[in-house]
Amino acid sequence: MTTETTPNPSPRTPQRLSRLLLTGAAGGLGTVLRERLRGAADTLRLSDIAPMAPAAGPHEEVVPCDLADKAAVDALVRGVDAIVHFGGVSVERPFEEILEANIRGTFHVYEAARRHGVRRVVFASSNHVIGFHRQTERLDADAPRRPDGYYGLSKSYGEDLATFYCDRYGIETVSIRIGSSFPEPRDRRMMSTWLSYRDLDDLVRRALVTPGVGHTVVYGMSDNRDVWWDNRKASVLGFAPQDSSEIFRDRIEAQPPRAPDDPGAVYQGGAFTQAGPFGD
Repeated sequence: MTTETTPNPSPRTPQRLSRLLLTGAAGGLGTVLRERLRGAADTLRLSDIAPMAPAAGPHEEVVPCDLADKAAVDALVRGVDAIVHFGGVSVERPFEEILEANIRGTFHVYEAARRHGVRRVVFASSNHVIGFHRQTERLDADAPRRPDGYYGLSKSYGEDLATFYCDRYGIETVSIRIGSSFPEPRDRRMMSTWLSYRDLDDLVRRALVTPGVGHTVVYGMSDNRDVWWDNRKASVLGFAPQDSSEIFRDRIEAQPPRAPDDPGAVYQGGAFTQAGPFGD
């Protein structure tokens, strides 16, 4: 397991956030960030379509919201200073499900941000935006997108929204192409894509407060040995991951190796490249 120590100092925010919105707060990473972002603002507004436990604590407020409901999202965003947008479907699913939560929902978040003058969004993008690139390739943020499914397509659309709302309305976004954020990597692929919770927390905090980001795309990975992604274009954030998957190597390499033609051994998106089609 990783050893928690004090991370690199984050850049100082020009002014303290009064109210920070976290969407998807009942999800896997939303739950992690709910705990870790306490203190990032005077009030942490938590939202999800699913029930949240525990109930709102000190300096928290819980506002249930279906992201597909434009009016509800508009009300959700009213009065916040910044948004950490982790809401939506987080796995490959039929297009209709992805459409409502991830495509309509993200559009509604940006429209509400425009209407209410929110100037900073941290968008949970995904490595599945580039999932059909092979594991032998090394990519930077400008590499062509090759989504590996409907989920990856929705995240690619979210990155385009972020660019559009930055260019037209001045809303700045850091899109984090999250690799695999779990307590530990689960297989050989995750040895390259793993992002520890501590590094996720530091990356989100930097994405919230670093000035002049425009629309910056950063790969969400820890300091792993064998990496597929080049993060130099995100140097504006000053992100220096503290953890590495290397401490798990012996356990992971004790697993039976995948067949050479297994998507988990060929493509950066792994099994997502074979999920679906749905409903046939």
